[in-house]
Amino acid sequence: MMRQEGFSYAFDPSACAGCGGRCCTGESGNIFVSPSEIAALCALLKIDESNFRMTYLEKRGYKFSLRERIVGLSHDCIFYDREAGGCSVYEARPAQCRTFPFWDYYKSRVDELKRECPGIVDA
Repeated sequence: MMRQEGFSYAFDPSACAGCGGRCCTGESGNIFVSPSEIAALCALLKIDESNFRMTYLEKRGYKFSLRERIVGLSHDCIFYDREAGGCSVYEARPAQCRTFPFWDYYKSRVDELKRECPGIVDA
């Protein structure tokens, strides 16, 4: 069980195995990446940064976000592998992905988070 100070809930990572990647699919959103995260993803994928930016990123203001793929009514992260049921770049996934579900946004929206993530339990 994972807990983080300041959050009223805990997270059971074993729930990820049967979840179907709800945190990587669903509503459209942004997964912002830093320059160092871009470099790590390029290294993992063995691709130069220029190709990576053109293929996998979208500019959002002054930031870059991972692209999404529309699958039916879902907006999947470009790196979500539906067949495998997980992240194809897990080792180099951005901090935003690594810190889910402990995002400030969910501090006051625990019910919304519980609908999205089956691993959320009361602390």
